[in-house]
Amino acid sequence: MSTAGATADPLAALGALPGVADSVESVRKSVDRVYGHRIMRRRSNAITSEAALRGARGSAALAGADWALEEVRRRTDFSGDDEARTVGAALRLTAEAGQLLSIWRQSPLRVLARLHLVAAADQADQVGRPRQEGEPVDEPLVGLPLPSAAEAHGRLEGLAGLIIAGGSAPALVTAAVVHGELLALRPFTSHNGLVARTAERIVLIGSGLDPKSVCAAEVGHAELGREAYLDALDGYLSGTAEGMAAWIAHCGRAVELGARESMAVCEALQRGAA
Repeated sequence: MSTAGATADPLAALGALPGVADSVESVRKSVDRVYGHRIMRRRSNAITSEAALRGARGSAALAGADWALEEVRRRTDFSGDDEARTVGAALRLTAEAGQLLSIWRQSPLRVLARLHLVAAADQADQVGRPRQEGEPVDEPLVGLPLPSAAEAHGRLEGLAGLIIAGGSAPALVTAAVVHGELLALRPFTSHNGLVARTAERIVLIGSGLDPKSVCAAEVGHAELGREAYLDALDGYLSGTAEGMAAWIAHCGRAVELGARESMAVCEALQRGAA
């Protein structure tokens, strides 16, 4: 987050980057369209449940388990192989996200530890805590230089401090920074991508931008594709104004696509009710 410099509110400074305000406004309009749909007034719980399922599928796809939606919907056992366990972890994280909103602003590190515990419950002595020096990281789809454990711990503390302090940054900016920083740091020994995307979801819900969690960014990230995702992440890692703005715009586009998906679900339910 070097672009923000030493300003009192570095996340707000990112919000002032060229083009970011346009992304923020476009996301707000997309989200508002979903919330304004007549089905949302009568069946918002159904839209939330469907968005959760589709979001988990999208996050798992980016982690290497690209299953058809109906397969995710049909399956009840996710213990068979690596892909099944990845999908199961994504589903558990999506279900857990809504339970952690009240804790996030006071103790984001506690929330992140809980998310890792939920995702990686089978890795007894390494779950629910940041990695230690020398511990390997199992994140094969994110082939970026790995910061040392000490650097990861320090930057994680800094990120937590920004969240606790609050500020005037738009929800999209905060969500994108949380997401990008967790992918850059990979603070846990595994499941960092799943945790990062869930944390992005928590920020978008808790900020009030998407309080019913119906605009799943994970859907959009998967639709935009892994190559575009990693290219945009490279921009975040560059620390340049252009790169940071491009990453924020990419995350914004993902939210818009998640909103479009839920609009389609609303339309389908409306046709069924007609």
